[in-house]
Amino acid sequence: MSRTSNTFSVLQATAAVASIAIIMWSLGLPVMQFAQAANVTTLTNTLSDSGPGNGSDHTIEFITPTGVVNGETITVDFSDGPFVVGSVDFSDIDVQATSTDLTVAADCTGSDQVGAAFTGTVLTITFCTGDGASLDAGASTTIEIGLNADGGDAQLVNPTAGSYQFPITAGVDTGETRVMILDSVTVSATVDTIFTFTVNAVASGATIGSDTTGTTTTPTAIAFGELSAGNPLSAAQQLEVSTNAANGFAVTVQTNQQLTSANGAVIDGYRDGGFDTVPDVWLPPSGTPGAPNEAGHWGLTSDDTTLSGGDIYTGGTKFVSASTTPVEVFRNDTPIDAGTANVLYKVEITALQEAADDYNATLTYVATPIF
Repeated sequence: MSRTSNTFSVLQATAAVASIAIIMWSLGLPVMQFAQAANVTTLTNTLSDSGPGNGSDHTIEFITPTGVVNGETITVDFSDGPFVVGSVDFSDIDVQATSTDLTVAADCTGSDQVGAAFTGTVLTITFCTGDGASLDAGASTTIEIGLNADGGDAQLVNPTAGSYQFPITAGVDTGETRVMILDSVTVSATVDTIFTFTVNAVASGATIGSDTTGTTTTPTAIAFGELSAGNPLSAAQQLEVSTNAANGFAVTVQTNQQLTSANGAVIDGYRDGGFDTVPDVWLPPSGTPGAPNEAGHWGLTSDDTTLSGGDIYTGGTKFVSASTTPVEVFRNDTPIDAGTANVLYKVEITALQEAADDYNATLTYVATPIF
């Protein structure tokens, strides 16, 4: 019965309007035009974060069939939930009319095109009278609320999980949309650690830095052979690393002793037994009589340019002493696949170096992934 009564009332009203229009037309009077409300179309509200209790940006987009004339308003109701407004104000709100950014203020007392303010959980956007802003019929509108707004620094806070309704008015047009607030989904995975370290042989005749190797090495041996006074000899090994460690890796080398023979003779660390730790160009031993540490020396360099100190060996042209303390010779700060560097060892003696056929030292490389 109520449904029939409502329909009858609408028909009566329509007939009355039509009768008034016919009478005014027959008397030659102007016929009044009545604005017809419509539903906004393509209405969406996209959240940047749908997690319960999380702060979220809102991007509201719609088309208003009737338009919004200067002086009218757009309202967005966030009371379902409710969404917590907090400190969100006009500075966290952008309004676009057919892709044109409008100037926004807290109210219409100035010359800005729209005023934007929350009353409780209802946002009212007023097209300020006399400041030129409006929406044409069929125009698209985008309202950004939160950090997505230019200069925005506050967000609305989501309610608990559920489905929530957003009623909207745009001038005389109305509409509503919904959003879902959902518990966050945790995505997990594991990636196995990859770390391989290989020492490779380097053949005689290879150019490394400013040197050319004079002997062929193996992955486990560097045999300089017979040394002669005034004739420096170089040999090298290539280091190769693959790793997916987040911060790469570091490789150091240390020796158990300087080149030492069974009779106690020593070929000292570069330079002249000074055991230099600051890389410098290669210089021959001084060969001062009565100074056995100056009779001969050996050292090392690396052509790696990404060490913790940078290109400290200048591309393999400067040397330090081999040391019983670890010396960094290869490094990378990111994951790497089959990265390589060459470490070159160099020895030179004078005629004062003690004779022996069993000078030796043991090198130990330590490769460490950095997670």
